[in-house]
Amino acid sequence: MQAMILRKRGGKLEMSDLPIEQPGPEEVLLRVHACGVCRTDLHVVDGELMHGKLPVVPGHEIVGTVVACGRGVRSYRTGDRVGVPWLGFTCGACDYCVSGHENLCDNARFTGYDIDGGYAEYAVAHQRYCLPLPPEYDDASAAPLLCAGLIGYRSLVMAGEGGRLGIYGFGAAAHIVAQVARYQGRDVNVFTRAGDEAAQAFARELGAAWVGDSNTAPPVPLDSAIIFAPVGALVVAALRAVRKGGTVVCAGIHMSEIPAFPYELLWGERTIRSVANLTRKDGLDFLALAPRVPVRTSIEPFELADANEALGRLREGRIQGAAVLFPPGMNPSRYDTG
Repeated sequence: MQAMILRKRGGKLEMSDLPIEQPGPEEVLLRVHACGVCRTDLHVVDGELMHGKLPVVPGHEIVGTVVACGRGVRSYRTGDRVGVPWLGFTCGACDYCVSGHENLCDNARFTGYDIDGGYAEYAVAHQRYCLPLPPEYDDASAAPLLCAGLIGYRSLVMAGEGGRLGIYGFGAAAHIVAQVARYQGRDVNVFTRAGDEAAQAFARELGAAWVGDSNTAPPVPLDSAIIFAPVGALVVAALRAVRKGGTVVCAGIHMSEIPAFPYELLWGERTIRSVANLTRKDGLDFLALAPRVPVRTSIEPFELADANEALGRLREGRIQGAAVLFPPGMNPSRYDTG
C-alpha cells in the first residue's frame, strides 16, 4: 500500500510503499476511503507532541470499510463502513477506565501517534475503538466528525448549558460546534485572528450572533468560552470575556504557554478546564446527534500525496472548515466541498 510516513519530528511526510498489515485479535483491516487532517496531526508532525512512535503514519479521522477481520471480531463484518478516532486503545482495567474516564487512561494508545493512522490506503484498528457512522454522511463529510466534531462536542458539554458561548479560533472543530450550539439555542460569539475576514464571514454564514478579533471584548459577558486556537494568551482573553461563574475550556491537545494574569480575572468562581482526548461514549452520543442538527461539514479535498500541502495550509490558517485526504482510487472531485 501507499502511505505518508513521518520519519523525523519537524520533517516532511514521505510517500512510501508499505506491506498491508494483517489484523490481529479483535482488530479489523480497513480500506481507507478518506482521512481528515487535524491540528493534532500538525502538532505531531511539527514535534510539539513528542511521545508517539517513529516512524508513524499520521491520521485519526479515518473513514473506511472493513476488508478483513482478526480473530475474535464480533462487532463488525466485511463491508461495514466505520470511523476510527484519536482514541485507539485503553487498558479497560484502571480506575479511569472503569469509572467512565477512559480518555485519561495512562496506558491509552492513540491513532496516528502510537498506532499507524489513516494517511494511507489501508489501516488496522481495534474493533472496540471503531465507531459506526451515520448513513446521512458520505465519506468526506464524515471524516471531520471523528475528531473535530467529537472534541468540539466534548468541549461544549464541559462548557455547561449557558446561553452565550464564545469560540476562539474558527477552524474545523469550531465550525462544527457552532452548528450544534445554534441547534441548542445558544448565542455564538466568534473570535478570530485580526483581519481574518474569510473566517469571520464563514462564522456569520453559520449563524454567529457576533464576530470579532480575539483581542476584542464581546458586546455582553459570556457564560462560557471554548479555545480551539493553540495560543495560551487566549486563556487570559477568555477569562476577561466570561462573566462570574463562567467557564473557559481549553480544547486543544497542545497550547503555547499561558501568560501570567492577575488573580482578579479568575476570582468570581470562574473556571479553567482542559479537554483530554475523548471517550467512546462521546463518539456514540455525538454521531447520533449530528444528523439531527444536522451538522454540515465544509471540506477541502486533497490527494493523499498532497498531505504536506494540506498540513502547510492548515499551519498558515488557510483552510476553511476541514481538509480531507483521499487515497489513490478515491476521487475527491466528486464530493461537495460546501
